[in-house]
Amino acid sequence: MALDNTLNFMGYRKIAQIASAILLVISIASLSTNGLKLGLDFTGGTLVEVAYDKTADLGSIRSALDTAGYNNALVINFGSDQDVLVRLPQSNNSQLGDELLAVLKQGHEGDIDLHRIEYVGPQVGEELREQGGLGLLAALISVMIYVTFRFQFKFSIGAVVALAHDVIIVLGFFSLLRLDFDLTVLAAILAVIGYSLNDTIVVSDRIRENFRIVRKGQPEDIINRSLTQTLGRTLMTSITTLLVLSSLFVFGGEIIHGFATALIVGVFIGTYSSIFVAANMLLALNLSKEDLAIPVIEGADHEDGMP
Repeated sequence: MALDNTLNFMGYRKIAQIASAILLVISIASLSTNGLKLGLDFTGGTLVEVAYDKTADLGSIRSALDTAGYNNALVINFGSDQDVLVRLPQSNNSQLGDELLAVLKQGHEGDIDLHRIEYVGPQVGEELREQGGLGLLAALISVMIYVTFRFQFKFSIGAVVALAHDVIIVLGFFSLLRLDFDLTVLAAILAVIGYSLNDTIVVSDRIRENFRIVRKGQPEDIINRSLTQTLGRTLMTSITTLLVLSSLFVFGGEIIHGFATALIVGVFIGTYSSIFVAANMLLALNLSKEDLAIPVIEGADHEDGMP
């Protein structure tokens, strides 16, 4: 029976387990079959962003590039119908950007302004993939060590499981919808780890405190009470963060579109996991008052003048 004035979060833990399992299976299946649509930062290649003086005809641009021998060129609008992004993956020609711009100018009667040319070699892209994966792994290991020393080993398992849950679902979201995965998205995922961890730390701190001061009640009841006490803070933090991210998503432009998307998905999943995944793991690991009891130091009472 739940404590008075508390919400019975853990009463829905089995439903949450099923929901998380479904999301994880879908994400892992998509990552296994589709993989990630890696951006230029990871695949290597040349990217040219140009601005036309009128609405750009993407079909004519593709035809001109095909005629010039660039059969694998990706041509899309970038922001407006006058801005065009041309990308050729896995190219070893560092002068390719200038050549592409020359081809575009030949087939157009008017002005074309060059906004940027970016070239990333295949070797650099491979190193970025490896370093990005190692960065995610190092972050999770660091979190586990920190939470173990800050709280208790069972808390660290719950925190890492929750963070891995969040990362896999965000990656699965990008894989399933075939969204570009570049360095900005990787940075967003690392930010999601920090956001989710901060929320989990707040909840864990309240759970530890209540386990020590509440004399009656089952672990499930104490966890429900702790989650209820931190719910207002959790929701306010999530809502204000989502307001900022929504503004970035709508008005920030294509360059940070993936960054904002990853963070929006991550905030939703991170808020959910701090309540239903991390806390759920504590129950699964049979967290008890004995696990969080403050060690008694022999002779401490005598030193304070107590008999």
